[in-house]
Parts: sequence; structure tokens; C-alpha cells
Amino acid sequence: MRATFMYGAGDVRVENAPDPVIQQPTDAVVRVVLSCVCGSDLWPYKSMPAGEQGRPMGHEFLGVVEETGADVTGVKRGDMVVAPFTYCDNTCDYCRKGLHSSCRNGGRYGWDGVDGGQGEAVRVPQATGTLVKLPVGEDSELLPSLLSLSDVLGTGHHGAVTAGVTRGDSVLVIGDGAVGLSAVLAAKRLGAAQIVLMGRHTARTDLGRDCGEEGIARVRDLTDSRGADRVIEAVGTEQALQAAFGSVTDGGAISRLGVPQYELGPIGPAMIMRNITLTGGVSPARAYIEELLPDVLDGTLAPGRLFDRAVGLDEVPDGYRAMADREALKVLIRP
Repeated sequence: MRATFMYGAGDVRVENAPDPVIQQPTDAVVRVVLSCVCGSDLWPYKSMPAGEQGRPMGHEFLGVVEETGADVTGVKRGDMVVAPFTYCDNTCDYCRKGLHSSCRNGGRYGWDGVDGGQGEAVRVPQATGTLVKLPVGEDSELLPSLLSLSDVLGTGHHGAVTAGVTRGDSVLVIGDGAVGLSAVLAAKRLGAAQIVLMGRHTARTDLGRDCGEEGIARVRDLTDSRGADRVIEAVGTEQALQAAFGSVTDGGAISRLGVPQYELGPIGPAMIMRNITLTGGVSPARAYIEELLPDVLDGTLAPGRLFDRAVGLDEVPDGYRAMADREALKVLIRP
């Protein structure tokens, strides 16, 4: 099969790779119908040291089950499925409390001998607990929106949930990338009365306005000098975290979604005196799929709009470049 590998910063290649096969009775092999480039893929794209062996890339995909191991239940050959961006057994103590990203038998695509999602097929470990059957065919117009359940929509939803967004809240979303815009969708879905999207690109903030954003201006001016009740930080830089602390109201909450590119932050006495809650983390995407799926199927949520460029598999390196240069918001891959 053909699959995507990263050899170092800016060095993405599409190469021949062994076809995935069942290795454990809990595995399934999925033929990829759609995948995409994630914003988190851009961090190694900018900084990964060069090496002789490429790292398999991609962790967001949906496709058709081609083969299942003897112990796999719930999905079968021919089923259209979506895979959350980490695999999990959906039965361990962490999974039972909704923390699938910490599954004791789980892991990440592209690591430990597991295929990446940006290829023609993937061996999915723990397939029974991981894969979710979709009631659509390969020709469905909903596939891009359903793909978002793999990561980006669930991640935005996780930010809104961990921040504690409830009806009537004022919400600030920092970051105009796909995760930030997904957080706008999620906050609107949970009943936020005011959503402010903080970003630098008009096309993206306009898209956010369509999803419920009130305007791009000083947050405290928009909230009567009070600050936002809930802040979702979807960038991952210390500057973004500083902006979150400066914009949140006393007693409010900040949820961090962006992969932190820093070790230290403004979490000293000033935060304690203001009773600010700092929360967030990696999304347990598998925990949210059944909750969000009906809204995607009936069109209440249309996160497929976030994909503003589509490429074939051989064009994936240019897709990375386009996202890194901010020419594209999120790149869809059609193998």
C-alpha cells in the first residue's frame, strides 16, 4: 500500500509500505476512505529532527472494514466505520469513566508498529472497543463531517465540556484553527449565550461567526469588563495561555486543548487569588462519538465545513505545506 511518512521537519513523503495484516485476534484491517492532516501534525513538521527512518503519519480516518480478527465483535467486513485518534479497549477502568485516551490497552496510530492513518489502509488494534459503525455508504456527502468525529470535533467538544460551558455562559475561544472552530460549534451546542473567537485570519473568524461567534474585539469590552466565564485555549503557546488568564473572569475556567509548546506558565499566586480553574487535556474522542454522531447525521452539526482543501494521497506533502503556511485550514485526504 501507499502511506505517508515524515523524515524530519518539512520532509513528508508518500511511499510504499507493507499491507496491514491481522496480528492479534483483536485487530481489524480498515481500508481508508477519508483521512486528513491534523494541526498537531504541524508541530513535528516544523521541528522534527531528521532521521533515516520515516515516522508513519496520521491519526484521523474513516473507512471500510476489510478483515477482522477472531475476537472482534460489533463490526464486520464491509462496515463503514470511524476510528477515534487513539485506539482503546473501551472496557478498562479508564475507559469506563470516559478517559479512553488513557486506556490501559490502548495506544496511538503511527507508533509501536501500528500504521498511520494517512495511507490506504490501517491495522486497528482493539477494534471492538475502538471502531464505531456508521450508517452511511462510501458515497455519503456526510463523510467529511463524520470524519471530524475521529478527532477535531470531539476535541473541540472536550474543551467546552471540561471548561464547564453551560447555557447562558460567555465563552472565549483562543485559536482560529480547526480545533478552535470546533470548540465554537461545541460551545454553541451547549447553549453559550456569547462566543468570542480570538484569531488572526478574517476568513476563519468569519467562519466562526457563522458558527455562533459574537465578534472579534477586546474580550473584556464584549463582556462588560467582566471577562469570559469560560475560555478554551486551542493554540498551545504560552502567549495563548497568557491571553486566556487575562481574559477569564474571576471564578471562571480555562480549558487547554492546544498541545503545549512550553513547560512553565502563569499558574502562581495570582491564579489562586482569582479562583480560576485550569483544566483540559487530550480529548478522549471515543467517549464522545455516540453523543455527537446523531447531530452530525441530522445536520445539526456540520463540521465538514472545516475542510477547505482536498488532496489525493500523493499530494499529501503539499497539504502539509499549505496548512503550515496557513493557506488551508484543514486538509482532507482521499487515498
